[in-house]
This record gives sequence, structure tokens and C-alpha cells, in this order.
Amino acid sequence: MSKQAKTLTTEELRRVLDYVATRKHSIRNRALVTCSFYSGCRVGELSSLTYADVVDDEGKVRDEIRLKAENTKTKEARVVFVNAKLKKELQQYANVYKPLDTQLKFFYSQKRQSNGYNANTLTQFFHYLYKRAGVFGASSHSGRRTFITNLASKGVGVRVLMSLAGHRNISTTQAYIDVNDDMKRKAVELA
Repeated sequence: MSKQAKTLTTEELRRVLDYVATRKHSIRNRALVTCSFYSGCRVGELSSLTYADVVDDEGKVRDEIRLKAENTKTKEARVVFVNAKLKKELQQYANVYKPLDTQLKFFYSQKRQSNGYNANTLTQFFHYLYKRAGVFGASSHSGRRTFITNLASKGVGVRVLMSLAGHRNISTTQAYIDVNDDMKRKAVELA
């Protein structure tokens, strides 16, 4: 990866979420952003999620989201584990968006006759969102890269990160980890 997506700081993510709160479709957009940052999914994976993939028959967000092989870059099915913070965000969205057909996309699009975002339109969504929120250098891949970097900085091993990211090679996962000064400070304190 020659030019990598920017990893966002806590302040930059807050700026994005504060901007989202002032716009139309704020609940959906907040769910989209937090899903990117707390699940590590690629935009193609996010855009492929159906309502039934995320929400059970009782209207509750699942603890695990199963990505179908045909919806992943590696063409291998995998499980996305939903932490408490993400579950709360997705539940708020699921409480207001309840399609009659649960096979419709989880993240609806406001365009008429649309079954939600596709990977390209979701990539554009993130590009313009970051630009309008004043976070420059960020892209649709920033949430995924930030997710991996944050877990690495908390000491999660690279094999676990590789599995969570759905990578085939450890070297790919290692390239995602953005080493920063805070990580270095914590590391030298271990000496």
C-alpha cells in the first residue's frame, strides 16, 4: 500500500460525529461512521450488509455479524464481532429504521428506487463527509485502518488483528498499523 488512508485521532473522529449530528440522516450516518471505526469492515462489506445480517427477528442488533464470502474482498466468509459501543450505536439506528423487507440493505440511501449504498457510493459518502467535517487526508478506508491501529496500540496481537481484519497475510495487517508517539511512549515504559 503506497498511500495509506489516514488514521483518525479521537478528536478528529469526534469532529466527524459532531458534524454528522448537524445534518440530515444523522442517525444513519452516525451508525455508518461508527460501524467503520468499531468493526473494521471495508466499505464493500458495509454496503453489502442487509438488515437481517445485523438485526435479529426481535429487533435486536446481533453480537456477531456474519459476512458472506461473496461480500468480502478475500471471498472468504468471516464473523464481525460487535462490541458494546457499536451495538448501542447500531441499535439506535435499528430502532428508527425498520424496513418491511429485512433483506434490504441495512444502510439505506435516500435516493429513490435504491436498495442502499454500493461500495462506490459509500466511498464517495465518506470522502465528502470527511472533507466537509474538516478532516483532510481521510478516506473510506480510514475507519478500518484506525480500528486496526487502535487495537494494536492496546496490545492486541497481530494474528488476532489479521483475523479480525480478514487479511490472508500478517504483512498486510502490519502495514495497516500506524505507529505513533503514544504507542512508542507506552512501549518504552515497559522496559
